[in-house]
Amino acid sequence: MMKLYLDPGHGGSDPGAQGNGLVEKNITLDIALKIRNIITSRYEGVTVRMSRTSDTTKSLSERTNDANAWGADYYVSIHCNAFNGSAEGYEDYIHSNLSDTSQTARYRDILHEEITRVNGLRNRGKKKANFHVLRETTMPAILTENGFIDNAHDAALMRDNSWRQRVAEGHVNGIARAFNLQAASPDPSIMYRIIAGSFQSRENAEERANYLKQNQIDAFVIPVTVSGNQWYRVQAGAFTDRENAESHLEKVRRYVPDAYIVQETA
Repeated sequence: MMKLYLDPGHGGSDPGAQGNGLVEKNITLDIALKIRNIITSRYEGVTVRMSRTSDTTKSLSERTNDANAWGADYYVSIHCNAFNGSAEGYEDYIHSNLSDTSQTARYRDILHEEITRVNGLRNRGKKKANFHVLRETTMPAILTENGFIDNAHDAALMRDNSWRQRVAEGHVNGIARAFNLQAASPDPSIMYRIIAGSFQSRENAEERANYLKQNQIDAFVIPVTVSGNQWYRVQAGAFTDRENAESHLEKVRRYVPDAYIVQETA
C-alpha cells in the first residue's frame, strides 16, 4: 500500500500569495482535492492523507509531523507563486542537500515531466531549496509551484476549473509512474464524459458540436441546470474505462484545448 501525503499550501489565517482576485490557499486546496479524488478512484493500493481538506490553519510543523507520524511514502506540497507580476511559469523543488541522482530527485524528474506536459505554463525548471516541508519530512518530498498568481496569464489559467483539473491529472500521472501504481478495475457504474465546452447560448453550443463533427468527432448538446441557470454542454464521447476516455480526450483537445472529463456515477 502506497501512502501519499498531500499538503495544500497555506490555509485559514494564512492566505498565501494573492493576485488578480485569486487567493493561493483556495487554488492549492482545489488542486489537492482533485489529486486525491483522481488517484483514489483510478488506482489500487494507494491511500491519501491531507494536511487540510478545508480552509483551516495548519502550521508547517503540524503538517510535517503529521506526515512523519503517519509513515507517508511521499509528500507532495502544492503551491502557487508570486513575484512582481511579470514572472510566470511552473517550477518544483526538492531539498537543497539532495543530489540529482537521489531517489527524491528521480521521483521529481518524473513528476516534472508529467506536470509540464499538461499545464500550459512556461517551464522554469527543477530547483532546490531549504523549505521546511522538504527539510523536516522523513520521506521523499516535492513542492510544486503551479504558476504565478500575480501574473495575468497564469492567473487566467488558475481561474479555469478545467486547467486545475489538468494540473491535478499531471500530478497524478507523475505519482503513478514514479510508484508504479496499478490501475483499478473499471467500475461499470461510472461513466467518463468528455465535455468540449459549456455555453449559456444553445446556438453557440450547436456551433461547437458541428465544428467537432466536421473534424470526425461525434458530438452533441446536452442541456444542464447549474445553480438554477440553464447551460448547454457539448459532449464529445462517453466511456466506462478511464484510459479510453483520456485517449479520446487527447483527440478532442486537438480542436478544443480546454476539453475535460466529467466523472459521473449511474
